[in-house]
Amino acid sequence: MEMTGEERIAARRDVVWQCLNDPEILRRCIPGCQSLEMISPTELTAVVKVKIGPVSATFNGHVILSNLNAPQSYTISGEGKGGIAGFAKGGADVTLDEAGDETLLRYNVKAVVGGKIAQLGSRLIDSTSRKLAQQFFADFNLAVSGGAAEAAS
Repeated sequence: MEMTGEERIAARRDVVWQCLNDPEILRRCIPGCQSLEMISPTELTAVVKVKIGPVSATFNGHVILSNLNAPQSYTISGEGKGGIAGFAKGGADVTLDEAGDETLLRYNVKAVVGGKIAQLGSRLIDSTSRKLAQQFFADFNLAVSGGAAEAAS
């Protein structure tokens, strides 16, 4: 599965960068995230519960940040194991471009799923993935732009 997109965020690039690296903000924005813990400046562990069609699974994952070019870009990659439901692994290249007082966040995601989840079919997996990504970026945008507005006042 591949997915690209962009989100215009009403906050300066340095603020968006800080939020992209804040486990508490990410935990609140990732759909189904039960825990997210930073174990080093470039490694996180996560527990995320997702439902894809009739299959509901809790994934235990490990996330690595690489190609760090603060505050412009990074690569986030990881793998999650969902027991009998299967696994998911992949990564995303994220770039932040200044657009006046706003930031344009662009992402390019590549992911692979296996096990029982993979048997659901690519259409269902793709549509669910797009929905979850849209929800994450909408929630992230609200958390960042709302936080930036509070910081300015």
